[in-house]
Amino acid sequence: MPGRTDTLEVGQRLKLVIKATENDGRFDLLPTFLDPPWRIAVADTTDAGAFADALRDADAFVSMRWRAPMPAAPQLKLLQLPGAGLDDVDFGLVPPAAAVCNCFEHQIGIAEFVLCAMLERAIDMRSLDANLRRGNWTGSYLCGPLHGELYGRTVGIVGYGRIGREVARRAQAFGMRLRVVSRTARSNDDLAGSVEPLSALPSLLGASDFVVVTLPLAEGTAGLLDTAALRCMKPTAWLINVSRGGIVDEQALFEALRLRRIGGAVIDVWYRYPPPGRPSGPPATLPFHELDNIVMTPHASAWTDGLLPRRNRAMADNLNRLARGAPLLNVVRAPRPHAASARVA
Repeated sequence: MPGRTDTLEVGQRLKLVIKATENDGRFDLLPTFLDPPWRIAVADTTDAGAFADALRDADAFVSMRWRAPMPAAPQLKLLQLPGAGLDDVDFGLVPPAAAVCNCFEHQIGIAEFVLCAMLERAIDMRSLDANLRRGNWTGSYLCGPLHGELYGRTVGIVGYGRIGREVARRAQAFGMRLRVVSRTARSNDDLAGSVEPLSALPSLLGASDFVVVTLPLAEGTAGLLDTAALRCMKPTAWLINVSRGGIVDEQALFEALRLRRIGGAVIDVWYRYPPPGRPSGPPATLPFHELDNIVMTPHASAWTDGLLPRRNRAMADNLNRLARGAPLLNVVRAPRPHAASARVA
């Protein structure tokens, strides 16, 4: 009902606001983990007046987005992102007294998704199943051909944060060779041995059987994998993007696939997204769905049955820290010192 603001009582002293559009079950466990000082207000953001009323006395706001126009939030102490991405936050508009913190816990599901994608390409179990259902033993020890293995293959990981490290850990367990580039190079990584600078990207692309994109979308990474970069890849290599669509140039990727300059792609992050509440529509301006060397998934790699319990607990931990005056976790922008009342780690 437009203009309605529901309040779920957890306590009386501190107020947390979440959007009605996100009150779809993803935060159901949050009250379970919150300490008594908190109460949760669910605000209808389609009604400007109701949203302004909700934020006017909010101590914390859970949202992935802070973009103009936003109501004033003079008491806001914490903008808690329920995910990791920062590309939809205008930090200049966030009240100066508020800390901005993000949240992870998605790296486990995404890393498993990446390994699933690589295993499917190596083994192609779906084709084996489809053939045998027709009585066709192609791919068996009786008549071949041989399918592949991950063992000994090279996976190139572009970006080496939490997701990249989880991919590396699982790939290492399969006996794969690791190549890693990152905006922060180092020579003594416990998994990869060395983490090369982004300038080594062409070399990584040329050496890899699978290229996994886990970089955040930021200045200097948008369009990083363009036509020139994709031409460095082996013609048999597969690109797996689980980060942000904009890191891989859309036109360049489409042409590389259409002309079979690369083996294929598994794409979970896209160039166009539907509006909230209406999950339908094409994910790109180009007809990727017409290509037979791409696997298209709807930004689903992290959306597992384990994600929400972990994230609700992590967000509640940060909110409880705020209430206690304890250092906050995963701070991406601290409050201005003269405006901050909470200590920030």
